[in-house]
Amino acid sequence: MAKAKLKKTSAVKKAGAARPASLASLENQLQRLDDSLVSLVNQRAELARQVGEWKRSAGEPAFVPGQEEDLLARVAALDKGPLPENCIRGVFRELISGSRALLRDVRVAMLGPMYSYSHLAAIHRFGQSVEFVPVGTIAAVFEEVNRGQSDFGLVPIENSTDGRIADSLEMFTRLPVRICGEVDLEIHHTLLGKCGRSEIREVYSKPQALSQCRNWLARHLSAARMIEVTSTSTAAQLAGEKPGAAAIASLQAGIHYGLDVLAEQIEDNPTNKTRFAVIGEHSAPRTGRDKAAMLFQVEHRPGALADAMNIFKRNRLNLTWIESFPIPGSSRNYLFFVEMEGHETDARIRRTVAALGRKTTRLEILGSFPAGPNGQ
Repeated sequence: MAKAKLKKTSAVKKAGAARPASLASLENQLQRLDDSLVSLVNQRAELARQVGEWKRSAGEPAFVPGQEEDLLARVAALDKGPLPENCIRGVFRELISGSRALLRDVRVAMLGPMYSYSHLAAIHRFGQSVEFVPVGTIAAVFEEVNRGQSDFGLVPIENSTDGRIADSLEMFTRLPVRICGEVDLEIHHTLLGKCGRSEIREVYSKPQALSQCRNWLARHLSAARMIEVTSTSTAAQLAGEKPGAAAIASLQAGIHYGLDVLAEQIEDNPTNKTRFAVIGEHSAPRTGRDKAAMLFQVEHRPGALADAMNIFKRNRLNLTWIESFPIPGSSRNYLFFVEMEGHETDARIRRTVAALGRKTTRLEILGSFPAGPNGQ
C-alpha cells in the first residue's frame, strides 16, 4: 500500500513540474548570444572610432577623461540585473578603453610599480587598453604630463582618514597642469607575506597605508618594526624577497607578487577612500554636472581671507573642498585650495574669478572636470 502511494506521489510531482530545457539547448543559446555580442561589440567599436576621427578632424579632443562617465551612468541605470551595476560599468569601461585604443595609444602616468592603489585607480578610470607609465614619485607624475611625455597622470589629493596629500598639492603650485577628472577609490588594505603572522618581524608600506592601519597593527603586530617605502607595490615586492617581512598593500599586488593573504581589510576606517585627480593639458568640457578647482593667496592681514571667501557666498557657489597649504620657504603665508560646484566657463564662476583677482595676490584656475556620481 505504501509502495503504491509513493508511486502515485511521484507521478503527481512529475506531472506538475515544468520540464526544464536541456543543458545542450541552454549551451547553444549561450553560444548564439556570445556570437551576437562579439559582432555588436565590434560594430560599436567601429562607430566609436568614426566618432573619434570626426572630432579630431574638427579640432576637438577625441577623448576627455571623465566625459565618458555620462555613458557609464546611462548604461548602469538600464541595468535590471542579475548582474550588479559595478559589473556593467566594468564591461563598458573596458569596451570604451579598447575603442579608444583604435584611435591612438594613450599614456597614463601614475605612482608605481604596477598594482599600487594609483594603478588600480587608473584602471578604474581608463580601463586596461592604455599604456601605463609607473613612476617613483608624485612629482614625477606631474613632470611626465607637463613635459608631454604622458597624455594624463593620476595623483592622490585626499584620503578620508589622513586628509590632504601634501606632495600633490605642492606640485599644483609648481607646474601648470590642469585637473580634468577625478576618481574615488575605496581603499582596502591587506596584510601580505610568505610567512605566518607569528613570524613577522618587519612590515613594509607607504606612510599613509601604515597610518591608516595603525590601530590594527598596534593590536596584532605590536612587536614588528614598521618600515616606510615609496609605494605599496614596492612593499609587496620586498615582502616576497625578505624572510620575516610582510607588506600592507592591495590584494591585487599580493596576487601579482605571489604572496599569501595573512589578513584582509585591516584599515581602521571601514569606509576608507582616496580621491585621485586626473591631470592633463586641458580642463574637461562642460557637462552640466561639473566641479572647478582653483588656488589663491591673500595678503597676511586681518580679514583678508574672510573677504575672499565672502565672494563665493555672494555668487552662491557651493564649495565642496577647501584646504590651506603653507607656502614652502615662507613664514605664516598660506595658499588656499578650493573646489566648487560648476564649470570655470559658468558666469557665476567667471564673476567670482574676476572679483577674487582684486582681493588676492595669487590666483590660478586648476581645472574643471565632471563630478563622478557617488564617487565612482
